[in-house]
Order: sequence, then structure tokens, then C-alpha cells
Amino acid sequence: MRTYIGRQQAISTEDFAELALGTPVELWLGVEGESDEERAAREDAARDILADNPNFPDHLVRIAAQVIEENPDLFDVVPLVRPARQRAARKGAAA
Repeated sequence: MRTYIGRQQAISTEDFAELALGTPVELWLGVEGESDEERAAREDAARDILADNPNFPDHLVRIAAQVIEENPDLFDVVPLVRPARQRAARKGAAA
């Protein structure tokens, strides 16, 4: 199944988020290993976007609420049981 936002196809989760937000996710979250200069430039761009569109945070909250409402199973978290350590096997291997 193909997913489109407007006329653009969203191939990955990142594509979907970028198309829904209208900006790259990295603009808001940053990227691992970015320099201080890159971070400052990214934050300046984000500030400019927020200055041009002061309702943007409200828009993001509405998108998040809609996703949660339409996909309640996203929060069906089941704790994973850790396997018991096999101390006897370790002691036997050490001997």
C-alpha cells in the first residue's frame, strides 16, 4: 500500500513526518554529531519558522493527538521478560 501526503509519496516514517510537518524532522531534533555552528544555524532556522507561523506548535499538537486517536495500539506496550541468568551453567563452565 502506498501512502501519499498531497502529491508526495511517503516511503518511510521519516518521510511521513516531514510531509505532515512541512519541515524535516532533523530541523527540530537535530542530528547526531552536529557541530556547534550547525546546531546554531538549525536553531536559527527553527526560530524563523516559528516567528513566521506562531500557530505551528498548536498544529503539531493537533497532529500528534490525531495520530494517537487513530492509532491507540501505538501505546500497547508489553514489558519484555528478561531471561533468567543461568548461573549454574556459568559456574560449571568456569570450573
